[in-house]
Amino acid sequence: MKKQKIRGHKRKHRAIERWRLGNLELRLDLIEKYNYDYIKIFIHPWCDISIIKSEFPEPIKKTKQLILNGLIDIYHSWKKQLDKIGQPYYLKIWLFEPRFSKSQVVCAIGDRIDYYENLFFKPENGKQFQSGNYGSLKKRLDAFEWEYHLDEDHIEDDYVGEPKQYLTNNDFLETKKWFDKTMKKPYRITKLDDAIEYYSFKKGNLWLGE
Repeated sequence: MKKQKIRGHKRKHRAIERWRLGNLELRLDLIEKYNYDYIKIFIHPWCDISIIKSEFPEPIKKTKQLILNGLIDIYHSWKKQLDKIGQPYYLKIWLFEPRFSKSQVVCAIGDRIDYYENLFFKPENGKQFQSGNYGSLKKRLDAFEWEYHLDEDHIEDDYVGEPKQYLTNNDFLETKKWFDKTMKKPYRITKLDDAIEYYSFKKGNLWLGE
């Protein structure tokens, strides 16, 4: 897949600041209604869906630091607001590497706490978080406790199945070709019940920070 170039970095940096400021306030109405809230990196182009079989490179250098600094600011702002609620809550930064653009801040209360606490696979052989890889943010990151998990893509065992109505024959053949190629890579299997299982493919590291 072809990677597109990122242009207009100053414009991107202004957009990052608007994103940071616009998400410091926790959406308490969503918390009360759904028991959770989250904020992803809603910054062009990383929040866009590619329709031309190309992808944008992940944020690097100053752009990456600005985004991560924004996630940290949002975390601390949300924590102050959640502390006032007076009940247990889940609040963590999800820091993905190398798929950094998937990173986000997630919070939950009530029954959603257990859901998020058990959402990601934690391997027996852990890793040590390297805060020094993030330059000037090292001190801020060292204030967190970071827990290692896997960043994975998941495919259910019936993903391909019969050709769907919305797929042309060519689309189905391309999907089948992609599926067969993907299944040659290392994966782990999780069974949900006697009838359903899914395959998990490691894409990188996931650090949960609080």
